[in-house]
Amino acid sequence: MKLSILMPVYNEEERVADAVKQALDVDYPCEVELVVVDDGSRDGTADILSRLDDARVRVVTHPRNLGKGAAIRDAVTHATGDYMVILDADLEYDPQDIPRLLAPVLDERAEVVYGNRTFGSHSSFSFWYVLGNKTVTLAANMLYNCYLGDVETCLKLMPLELYRSLDVRDKGFGIEPAVTGKLLRRGVRPYEVPISYRARTRAEGKKITWQDGVKALWILTRERVRRPPPGASR
Repeated sequence: MKLSILMPVYNEEERVADAVKQALDVDYPCEVELVVVDDGSRDGTADILSRLDDARVRVVTHPRNLGKGAAIRDAVTHATGDYMVILDADLEYDPQDIPRLLAPVLDERAEVVYGNRTFGSHSSFSFWYVLGNKTVTLAANMLYNCYLGDVETCLKLMPLELYRSLDVRDKGFGIEPAVTGKLLRRGVRPYEVPISYRARTRAEGKKITWQDGVKALWILTRERVRRPPPGASR
């Protein structure tokens, strides 16, 4: 099996070099590639990415910022793996957790695996951020009659072709609820494994806002009332 790690990047000159190094330093149980999409960065991110010298890395550049969803959509077109996982470049997630997501797949216990974050005083951005996250997750569970622990997690691992078939067109952070809503609507229940997490602050570059939470609720509702497209099976 080959795993494609998809990394959207926007104005992360202080972190992107470490993010790429950490992702490549993991002892994976399979072949991997790292597809990095520079989503119109205006700082020194592009220069740092241009100096990368590793056969496992492929860099894609957007001339202007289009949003996380658009970056992942482009990354998927360049990916060549059997499975894919999304990994942000902000160092909030630890790529050492990715093999834990792979384990249920390699053991044939699961097809889609989510990393479930545990929030604590040392790992949360703020009370309101955690409350917003839990509200969105509660809404998903009520709308789809499921029991997920973390809808908004970045670490979502699934077959590359499955993701392509979802046809996710949301361009910003709406990618997270859109992917979950489309999967649940098809009857695909993600397998969850616990992962580590450390949220950064606004001063450190945190980009998500309360408006993204409101949009997430709308997207979950939108996907719930839609019918799956003809032939859209697992």
